[in-house]
Amino acid sequence: MKMLINVPETVVSDALRGMAAAHPELTVDVENRVIVRRDAPVAGKVALVSGGGSGHEPLHGGFVGPGMLSAACPGEVFTSPVPDQMVRAAAAVDSGAGVLFVVKNYTGDVLNFDMAAELAEDEGIQVARVLVDDDVAVTDSLYTAGRRGTGATLFVEKIAGAAAEEGQPLERVEAIARQVNDSSRSFGVALAACTTPAKGSPTFDLPPGELELGIGIHGEPGRERRAMMTSGEVADFAVHAVLEDLEPRNPVLVLVNGLGATPLLELYGFNAEVQRVLSERGVAVARTLVGNYVTSLDMAGASVTLCQVDEELLRLWDAPVHTPGLRWGM
Repeated sequence: MKMLINVPETVVSDALRGMAAAHPELTVDVENRVIVRRDAPVAGKVALVSGGGSGHEPLHGGFVGPGMLSAACPGEVFTSPVPDQMVRAAAAVDSGAGVLFVVKNYTGDVLNFDMAAELAEDEGIQVARVLVDDDVAVTDSLYTAGRRGTGATLFVEKIAGAAAEEGQPLERVEAIARQVNDSSRSFGVALAACTTPAKGSPTFDLPPGELELGIGIHGEPGRERRAMMTSGEVADFAVHAVLEDLEPRNPVLVLVNGLGATPLLELYGFNAEVQRVLSERGVAVARTLVGNYVTSLDMAGASVTLCQVDEELLRLWDAPVHTPGLRWGM
């Protein structure tokens, strides 16, 4: 596979150097692999810290900035960051109001963020943790006990980040983040496998003419494989899978998320089918976001995430945000 890289060993460091050059509003520590909003710590403000393996961009580093994350810790490709990164990030952004760790439910992330929380608390930093586990496709997977954390991570980081930006206390920011996760469900579909720089070939075998229903963002197996389906058929399957578990009574936020190699032309067409299914099911849509936000390198495919919102959550979603990967209202 052809890739626009130097060598696999430096792909993350090279990307961080490029990010630093493109975004002077961020402080990017390439050596220690920590991305921090330049104005941190902000007096009296709860800080949000997240992170995970690289390869899911713009998650998480692209969501650092006013209205969202205070800092992010990128690991190697598809590999959890280490506790030292998380502690360094927490120390850089803590104003004394506390730090919320947003953790996707993958075993390495959970263990390392738990260890980092203990180390940070030993240094006098108050830490709360929220686990994101929104994927309804499977219960246990290759790297996960329980459900995987996927597209809802964006909703948690945006909505809880807005609450923190308003000056809400740590306990309230944590409660909002938990509410968002509990109100969100996701389902992903792969049309082609991704290729990691180190391997240089597809991470799993998906024969031509087939797709994987319920794929994970690292290429973990889903529910089943089928012969290629139309956009409308995929939307029927994915949305029904989500609604079997969510049953929203309030309007929903909709994220139609590309996994890396699917063009916007196809994503918008897929969104039309998702909206059709929601309308047929009587689900009111409050807001829709379409694009590549929680990716899997160059995987072809998409995921659907729904988040049931009340008036407060919708207000916080609409609040201004200014990050490399998500921005409005500023």
